[in-house]
Amino acid sequence: MHTWKLEIEYEGTRYRGWQMQQNARTVQDELIYAAEEAFQMRVELSGAGRTDAGVHALKQVAHLRIHKELEYDVKPRQLQYKLNDMLPHDINVTRVTNASDDFNARHDAVSRWYFYQISTRRTAFGKNLVWWIKDDLNSQWMNQAAKIIIGKHDFRNYSEVENEKDSTIVHVQHAEVFMDGDMICFRIGASHFLWKMVRRLVGILTEIGRGKLSPNAIETFLTTPSPLVAKLTAPPSGLFLEKVCYRGDSIPTEQKALFNI
Repeated sequence: MHTWKLEIEYEGTRYRGWQMQQNARTVQDELIYAAEEAFQMRVELSGAGRTDAGVHALKQVAHLRIHKELEYDVKPRQLQYKLNDMLPHDINVTRVTNASDDFNARHDAVSRWYFYQISTRRTAFGKNLVWWIKDDLNSQWMNQAAKIIIGKHDFRNYSEVENEKDSTIVHVQHAEVFMDGDMICFRIGASHFLWKMVRRLVGILTEIGRGKLSPNAIETFLTTPSPLVAKLTAPPSGLFLEKVCYRGDSIPTEQKALFNI
């Protein structure tokens, strides 16, 4: 058996998300195809977390496992080059390292970090990487509201529940809103995330920034269901999986937009 840890960046605009789906193009499908072409055999490839359709990643992590013995030694750098030669232009393996055979990209992760970019000006560049909002937003009100969700909460009202039996309790370790030039940026780190959770939080934060909701509204919706939360779901274009952290990894702290546009 051979196992590698892959670090991957991708622009998710053309994909229906990370996870394999029938009759849909996904990032995981593209990586599996590239790996099976490289090794000419079936492989196991699984990521640290799912990203929704249109959502991007700066550092998604996956494990690539081959359950057969190879007749030759594959160096991590060689594997990286082989995969990238076969991947489309909007998916890139940035690093490959050898991993223990029991390494699991999802289960071994201790936190995930997401980053959302709101552009305060119309831009001819990077439209797939931001959400442009014409209205003036008060980033201080937004940051005040973001701090409220730090801690352990039930985010059922901020998500699309796929299985009613699944827990919707999430431990949010960090949440902040800051400005960098023309960008309003939202960073959140948590144990895990629920489907559409981050985009719905961003949607509520923008209404708080507009002055249409009070900062405490973000807490109110945790306990009081409202169709407004789903209605205000932010578009996927501005959302990035920023980092997946494992034991000993540093957390992202730089208050800077991911891209200057």
